[in-house]
Amino acid sequence: MTPTTPTTAPSSRQASTAATVVSKAPARSLTVGKALAWTAMVLIMLFTLLPFYWVLRTALSSNAGIAADPTSLLPVDANLRGFARVLGMQSTEEALADGGSGAAINFWLYLRNSVIVSTLVTVGQVFFSAMAAYSFSRLRWKGRDTVFAVFLGALMVPSIFTLLPNFVLVKQLHLIDTFLGVALPTMFMTPFAVFFLKQFFMNIPRELEEAAMLDGASKVRVFFTLILPMAKAPISTLAILTYITAWNDYFWPLLVSYTDSSRVLTVALAVFRSQAPQTGPDWSGLMAATLVAALPMLLLFMAFARRIVNSIGFTGIK
Repeated sequence: MTPTTPTTAPSSRQASTAATVVSKAPARSLTVGKALAWTAMVLIMLFTLLPFYWVLRTALSSNAGIAADPTSLLPVDANLRGFARVLGMQSTEEALADGGSGAAINFWLYLRNSVIVSTLVTVGQVFFSAMAAYSFSRLRWKGRDTVFAVFLGALMVPSIFTLLPNFVLVKQLHLIDTFLGVALPTMFMTPFAVFFLKQFFMNIPRELEEAAMLDGASKVRVFFTLILPMAKAPISTLAILTYITAWNDYFWPLLVSYTDSSRVLTVALAVFRSQAPQTGPDWSGLMAATLVAALPMLLLFMAFARRIVNSIGFTGIK
C-alpha cells in the first residue's frame, strides 16, 4: 500500500503572509465623484417619484382638507372616500357632501373597454409588425431597402398630422364609436415596432433557416415554427410596450368614442374632470381615479422591467 502523506496545518509564517495581503487590499473610500453621483441619483429619484406620491397624497385627502392646507406633504383628513366615489360606492348625497360632483366613473365598464382596445392593438400590431420585420430582414425583393427607409422615415412625422386622415377613414368605414374604430390606426404596425423586431431578426443565423428549408419547410412555416419562437423575448417586450402605450392613449379615443360603450379609462377621467361641482374640481376623486387607472400598467411595467431592458440591449438599439 502506498503511504499517504498527512496534511499539515499552515505554518505561522504563511498565516502572517496571508494576513498581510488581506490588510493591504485597497479599501473602498468615498470620493467626491461618487458622492456627486449618489447625490444626483437620489435627486433624480425624488423628482421622479414625487408626482406619484403627490397623486397618492391627494387621493387620500378630502377636498376640504386640500383647500385648507394645500401645501401639506401628508394626506389631510386621510380617508378612502375618493376611491369609493370613483368606484361608485358612494351615494349622490355623500359625494356632494365630500365636495364631489355627484357623478361617478363606471370604472369596471371603462376598465373592460380599455382591456379590449389595448388587447386588439397589441395582438394586431405585434403580429403584423413581426411579418413586416421578417420581410425587411430576410426576404429579398426589389426596392426593399428604399421602402424600409421611407417606412422608417414615418418616425419623424408627428402623429397629429395623421389624425384627420385616420378620422375620415374610420368614419367612412362606419367604425365611429366602436372598439375597432378606436384600435384601427395603430392595430396593424408602427415604424418603431418593425424596426425593433427587424434588429433582432437580423441577428438570427441564416443557417438555421437554410437547414429548415432543406428539410422541406416553406418560408411561412419557417416564420411561424422557427423565427417566432426564437424571438419570444423581443416579441413579449414589444407586446408590453405596445399594451402600455395603447392603455395610456387619450387623444384618438377622445375623437372617435362618444358613448360609454367604447369609452376607455383615459377618456373617462377627462369626463369625470369636466363634471366638477361649483365649488371647484374634485381633486381627491380625480387623483383616486388616476391612480386606479395607472396602477395596472405600473405593476405590469415593474414586473417586466428587466426583460424590457435586456431585450432592447440585445437588439442593439442605442
